[in-house]
Amino acid sequence: MAAKKSPFFDTATTLGKVVAFFGISALCGVLAAGMLVPVAAIAKTGLTTGNNIVSALPSSFEKLPISEPSTILDANGKTIANFYQQNREPVKIDDISPYMRKAIVSVEDERFYEHKGVDPKGIARAVVGNLTSSSRSGASTLTQQYVNNLLVNNQELTGSEESTISGQKDYAAKIRELKYAVAIEKEMSKDEILEGYLNLVLFSGREYGVQAAAQRFYSVDAKDLNVQQSAMLAGMVQLPNVYNPINNPERSLDRRNKVLGNMYRTGAINKKEYDDAVKSGLELKPSTSPSGCSSAQDNAYFCDYVVNLILSDDTYGKTKEDREGLLYRGGLTIKTTLNSELNKKAAADARKAIDPNAKSNKDIHSSIVSVQPGTGNILTMAQNTTYGPDSKNSGSSTYYNFAVERSKGGAGGFQGGSTMKPYTTLGWLTEGNRMSETINAKKQAFQPGTKFRASCLPGGTATVGSKWEPKNASPGFYRRMTVDTGLYWSINTATVQEAFRTDLCTIADYTKRLGVLDQDADNGQPGPISPANPSFIIGSANITPLSQAAAFATFANKGEYCKPRAMTSVVDKDNNEYKVPQETCSQEIDPAYVADLNGTLKKIATKRVSKGRVEGPIAGKTGTNNYATSTWFVGYTTGIATATWVGRLNGKAANETNSLHGAVINDEQAPKMVDSSTYAAPLWVDFMEEAVLQYERKGFGKAGNRPAPVVPDTPDGAMSDGEKEDAAAAKARAAAEARARAEAEARAEAEAKRKAAEEKKKAEEEKKEAEEKKEAEEEKKEAAEKKKAEEDKKKSQKSSKPRPPKSSD
Repeated sequence: MAAKKSPFFDTATTLGKVVAFFGISALCGVLAAGMLVPVAAIAKTGLTTGNNIVSALPSSFEKLPISEPSTILDANGKTIANFYQQNREPVKIDDISPYMRKAIVSVEDERFYEHKGVDPKGIARAVVGNLTSSSRSGASTLTQQYVNNLLVNNQELTGSEESTISGQKDYAAKIRELKYAVAIEKEMSKDEILEGYLNLVLFSGREYGVQAAAQRFYSVDAKDLNVQQSAMLAGMVQLPNVYNPINNPERSLDRRNKVLGNMYRTGAINKKEYDDAVKSGLELKPSTSPSGCSSAQDNAYFCDYVVNLILSDDTYGKTKEDREGLLYRGGLTIKTTLNSELNKKAAADARKAIDPNAKSNKDIHSSIVSVQPGTGNILTMAQNTTYGPDSKNSGSSTYYNFAVERSKGGAGGFQGGSTMKPYTTLGWLTEGNRMSETINAKKQAFQPGTKFRASCLPGGTATVGSKWEPKNASPGFYRRMTVDTGLYWSINTATVQEAFRTDLCTIADYTKRLGVLDQDADNGQPGPISPANPSFIIGSANITPLSQAAAFATFANKGEYCKPRAMTSVVDKDNNEYKVPQETCSQEIDPAYVADLNGTLKKIATKRVSKGRVEGPIAGKTGTNNYATSTWFVGYTTGIATATWVGRLNGKAANETNSLHGAVINDEQAPKMVDSSTYAAPLWVDFMEEAVLQYERKGFGKAGNRPAPVVPDTPDGAMSDGEKEDAAAAKARAAAEARARAEAEARAEAEAKRKAAEEKKKAEEEKKEAEEKKEAEEEKKEAAEKKKAEEDKKKSQKSSKPRPPKSSD
């Protein structure tokens, strides 16, 4: 015999009939269980019948997306960090243990598969209980609870006051929940509702959904939950904090066993399953899934850089609040360029170079960042500190990322020192000069008013404001030397003399084109390095390690600059793709100039720094500012370019008070003269010794045909004595080269005439050979003697030709 249909579900006015049948007063007492809602309050609405109340409410609502964590991945797809306000990983119903499904139904709504969103029997039971007992109970079905959670989710997303948290809503809100439940039952199957509920509901703290809860308390997936685990989690839903097994194990165990009893009573499990489960302990195996970059360990600073990229890009929302909402709730999958395994080594090497726990190192730090030539992909970004607040003022922790600019979480850069010298050499080469040319690097003081050529500035010059007397670290280099020698030994006076004969705007333009910006150019904001102050050529501007790594990657890539990038793709939970910067590369330097520059930088990295430890070809440049408050080495192969920095963070100003010369570093006395070879270069070698093995190491190439020289006009009055000597020597060399060319042309012309005469003579001899054989032989002998004499003369002329002087390097 077929079961009689409930009269409450045969029409669209189901909810109205429920209200009418029980009476509005009794129903409201049930619906607002746990709250003393005055019956008289109903009169204020003017709605006195069930149908009137229900018809006045909307029949549906917008189900906004539920919050899902975002994940940052490394280049190989390994998780770096998660971001969430609600830790949730939605799963399909088939990926939820059958025991878990049965447990939640047994304890929260055992008639779930029989009713249609509202359970009259449950309401009747609650009405009777509330009228005959001092305790109050509700009658919410799983569908109603699902609706309530959806409404709360909507409220969190929109800030709407329409939806209210369970236990804080009045009878009107509860009736609205009932109507929505009936509507949802028409749209979704029971399994879809159950799946939605189990993915949405709060279990503990910030753990939402059964998958996150299973991982949190048992370190298993939701599909692998057993009977007792399922019962414990199902029991938590009613009061997540009270029944938390970590904080309240006894209450949690008691609640679990009651759920197991419900499961046995409703036939969800058999007697043996019940007996075995109820005898077991909680048997927790908790795990954590922290939110944010603090959990990224050695990758935290790169993580922070990526977060700052997203929060500053309107691709991810119009306002910063919108972008934060997307990051923490939008379920983004952010794939990055990071080589996290290599970055782990970078961080370890940074700590080895400068121990963050040494008492002497409160304001002394290290940084290391790598970029891939040809793509701009950031491969590593690490430092010696721990990501977090420096609560103990020990210097071991900081949120500052030493590698990047302030707007991306950085510390505002550091003086580049001699790592800036290659840009002067590029300017020198651009104007038609050679690495083998000699300059006078004697000590010289530039008096106020001295002018350097700077075509982009008003008047075409940059003027020295106060007396400037560049000095060298080594006193033996105030002398004449080749440009190659000056760069190899990093001689300040040599670089200044190069710059004095070069357009400063050409030099500054190279830094701009290669992305090296002055971090304090515009009231603390980054901008192009100005050529107005000539001291920029030896590193007075504050620059970032990331920008210098990317710029030197250009030298490894035959003059093609690629903007550094950190993300390769961003996709949300619905597979919507967000635009990320693609590989952006452009030819910024003539390959011939790069080849000339690399010839010197290769010797620096190979002979002065690596000394056989790093497999080549390698190249790079040392750098130390005044008082060594910033020391650097930036070096590269064709596959990876790395900048290492060691110096002061707060006391980075180049003055004697902050000097690292002879300071206590790593709780030991440092040398009297600290430079790049003391800490920064060894850090680079330690890291690159293994890093270069993971990436290509091709040759840097050779220069092709050199562009035509661009010889600038420099008034004699603007020249120093040394420059006048150099100019005179250059003129003499040019005159000698002109004479040699003229002599060579004359010899070539004479040789051509000689050959023509010989051919003519030979023809005549062959014609008269028979009758003039004896004469021909004598003429032939005479011709041979003449030829020998001319060859002797030619050899004599060649041996007397002036030869260019050899390089002194």
